[in-house]
Amino acid sequence: MKDHRPLADILRPQTLDEVVGQDHLVGKYGIVRKMLASDFLPSMIFWGPPGCGKTTLAYLLAYLTNSRFVPQSAVTTTLSEVRSIIKEADRLLKTTERRTVFFLDEMHRFNKAQQDALLPHVEKGTIIFVGATTENPSFEVISPLLSRCRVFVLNPLTGGELKLIADRGLKCLKMKINKDALNFLLEIANGDARAILTILEIAAQLQPLKARLLKVTDIEEAAQRKTLQYDRAGEEHYNTISAFIKSMRASDVDAALYYLARMIEAGEDPLFIARRMVVFASEDIGMAQPTALVVANTVFDACNKIGYPECQENLAHGVVYLSLAKKDRSAYDAYFRALEDVKVYGNLPIPLPIRNAPTKLMKHLGYGKGYEKYPTESLLPDRIKGRKYYNGK
Repeated sequence: MKDHRPLADILRPQTLDEVVGQDHLVGKYGIVRKMLASDFLPSMIFWGPPGCGKTTLAYLLAYLTNSRFVPQSAVTTTLSEVRSIIKEADRLLKTTERRTVFFLDEMHRFNKAQQDALLPHVEKGTIIFVGATTENPSFEVISPLLSRCRVFVLNPLTGGELKLIADRGLKCLKMKINKDALNFLLEIANGDARAILTILEIAAQLQPLKARLLKVTDIEEAAQRKTLQYDRAGEEHYNTISAFIKSMRASDVDAALYYLARMIEAGEDPLFIARRMVVFASEDIGMAQPTALVVANTVFDACNKIGYPECQENLAHGVVYLSLAKKDRSAYDAYFRALEDVKVYGNLPIPLPIRNAPTKLMKHLGYGKGYEKYPTESLLPDRIKGRKYYNGK
């Protein structure tokens, strides 16, 4: 009989050894493996990007301990449903001693009252609560619940790990894929293993019966995404980010937005883009508009918390602000002039009046002697006294 389950569910690991990635948790010396070996299951929170294995680990915790697994999403689950799950978990524990793993995906979507409702049951051990979130738990989970759970950070899957998952999917589907199509698939999946398997499954279903080789056009059709000439490790990557920075530097808002859109559409890491914006705020805008650094940092923080697709709006907002801001490289240039002197002269003796004097001996040697809080003379070492690096107004 044909298995109608999604490919991602068919290939879900049944043992820790089948898990791809997260070696720090499930590897030979991983803490999750050690907990399972001792049959110890505390409530816990899995924090990591989409498609890195949070649901799979929660499932394995239940499966390998013969516990009841109840998966729910915080987006759709109501408080009354949570109470019903807890009531059944309590009954099962008392009558059969079987534990219940209550898995709550997107747990950061639960408000304070909903999270509060979990507290007494987590504390008593009525349920083994496993929350999954892509957001920083420190900001999104109430402190009492956070203190009762172990937080485990799941890492983004590497390119090699994603390729291994793709190979498993292709083998199950009895399909092959050419190199360009595989590279494109890995790019647009943006680190999400589930997305890789879903796209492969759709692409295979759309193929004629006798055609068993997937090409770029097949992946494009399945993903509804067009390939762009953009290799994160290649020349076009550096050309595009260079054009992006130079467009902001020239205050060409339209060009900056265009190159931003190209990078986003090609699947560039939003944090890479945001990091370049933080650097740009100090390097090119600097003292002309010091709040630019605050805005750029806020954009980076927003991208880190929200992720694609919504954070593209934060990036666009920041790009317009940075492009329109006045430019002033005086602080940047001043620092590198000072750095040049450091490289030429090395560690020149610091003037005695501004040295730290925590001991009597240091004071006797003249450390801190004659120190004034607001002197008018240069405090540079004697060799370069009076040197001017910063020429700003």
